[in-house]
Amino acid sequence: MEKYLSPQEVTELIPGMTVQLLNQMRFRGDSIPYVRVSPRKIVYRLSAVEEFLASKEQTSTRQNVSA
Repeated sequence: MEKYLSPQEVTELIPGMTVQLLNQMRFRGDSIPYVRVSPRKIVYRLSAVEEFLASKEQTSTRQNVSA
């Protein structure tokens, strides 16, 4: 079975990430894919976090940077 992470666990994996930033990203629609297991509980698949990070990799400082 896939490992699921709490928002706090995600922030521990990504330097500079905060729970508040994850919340803002979900609100804007540019979040790491997540699962809402109850009205107040969000979890993230570890593989989705890894895929999200891989999609943000850059090889040049000239590439577009989206905040």
